[in-house]
Amino acid sequence: MTLLNDPRTRHRRLGVAAVAAGLLAALLTAGPAAATPDPGDGPAAREKVSRSDAAEVKAAVASGEIPGQDEIVHSDNVQHLTNIPKDALPGINSDLAFQGKYAFAGNYDGFRILDISNPKDPRTVSQVLCPGSQNDISVSGNLLFLSTDSSRSDNSCNSTTQPATEKSSWEGMKVFDITDKANPKYVAAVETACGSHTHSLVPERKNVYIYVSSYSPSATFPDCRPPHDGISVIKVPRHAPEKAAVVNFPVLFPGEGPDGGGNPGSPTNPGVSKTTGCHDITVLPSKDLAAGACMGDGILFSIKDPEHPKVIDQVEDNVNFAFWHSATFNQKAGKVVFTDELGGGGAATCNAAIGPNRGADGIYDIVGKGDRRKLVFRSYYKIPRHQADTENCVAHNGSLIPVKGKDLMVQAWYQGGVSVWDFTDSVHPKEIAFFERGPLSTDTLQVGGSWSAYYYNGYIYSNDIAKGFDVLKLSDRRTDPAKRVHLRELNVQTQPDYFD
Repeated sequence: MTLLNDPRTRHRRLGVAAVAAGLLAALLTAGPAAATPDPGDGPAAREKVSRSDAAEVKAAVASGEIPGQDEIVHSDNVQHLTNIPKDALPGINSDLAFQGKYAFAGNYDGFRILDISNPKDPRTVSQVLCPGSQNDISVSGNLLFLSTDSSRSDNSCNSTTQPATEKSSWEGMKVFDITDKANPKYVAAVETACGSHTHSLVPERKNVYIYVSSYSPSATFPDCRPPHDGISVIKVPRHAPEKAAVVNFPVLFPGEGPDGGGNPGSPTNPGVSKTTGCHDITVLPSKDLAAGACMGDGILFSIKDPEHPKVIDQVEDNVNFAFWHSATFNQKAGKVVFTDELGGGGAATCNAAIGPNRGADGIYDIVGKGDRRKLVFRSYYKIPRHQADTENCVAHNGSLIPVKGKDLMVQAWYQGGVSVWDFTDSVHPKEIAFFERGPLSTDTLQVGGSWSAYYYNGYIYSNDIAKGFDVLKLSDRRTDPAKRVHLRELNVQTQPDYFD
């Protein structure tokens, strides 16, 4: 999510602080918590819509054009197995990661570990209170990684919000030991320039490299000043995570002037975000490739040397893309799906007024070989159902559904729900399944819906911002072969070779 109009988000930035190894996280149990959720990391305020828009929403509900408030609807090939409501962590639910029989669910107030060995009846194993949006989450072996992109008083799980203009403020990466899933231990923290909005892992045997995406520098932020035209690369020794440190800051957008060589944004390109860093990076280690969604730019780069990524191609779409948000390769590394998070995830953009080509996915073929490969645009994909003007809806996080010879994807669209679609034909993508709830409200625009929807070992798991953790079962001859593919671990931004 990129709440560009949220003043709290605009004022978040980092400072400096150190962490002691072995620091225990505030673990939420039946007893009193050691810290309390921070209202500074809470959801955006509800936005009143006009009387005419509210009337239109209610009329659409009454006519059956859209589902009723909180009503669940889905295609015939989707079954809603269960929902696990939010519990001790009341903040916004964010991203998901998986390992064995466990799902790891991020939340602006910390993270939750669920046992999904029975997908119809997931059980909470532990909940860790550690406020600091977005708490983007990933796992590798016995380590869990958590992004902090809101300016904090220090790097502890008891920190509070603090202005980014203060030098002592902190933002960056936190590392936990999850050997005991019921008792995660906070073992390290690394401060990074402009915090960590999202991160992506490049795992090796002895080390885990982390590509940290962050953006929005300001001359008033002591530790996040422009130009901010690259990413932080952190090296984490698996057997000594307390020694984690930034080992490089590769510049991805070299250029003259104070802002580097990325998209200049408005007024040169009206309605387009100025590139001051990356929002999200997806790596494909089996092909030594990565794709970056970087505000006003999409990039393809080589990660043969993980400490020194090299940009191969850079593209822009100054007509229909406002904010390059995330990227997904197809299995053969012949395509990249980029998402446009028009409105930052907090706006109603799935309506007739916005149209089918904005707030959508852009499908790009990768043509050529080696360092001469190019990204070539083919088409857009957007869910084929209009949403209410009280529903935040835009393209968001999704993953491949592993079927040989096909390019299939499941994707979250906030209150637009979950969409399963086929982009085997890059020019003619089509939806094959969906799941959604009706609006949270027919009077106000409230932020909610599916943040992430991922396919893992036969099921679709969705982390709903407001409603909690959903499990879906997809039964379709086009996707059924994927049920034979079982992974030991899945971080969607570190795409596996599903058929190796």
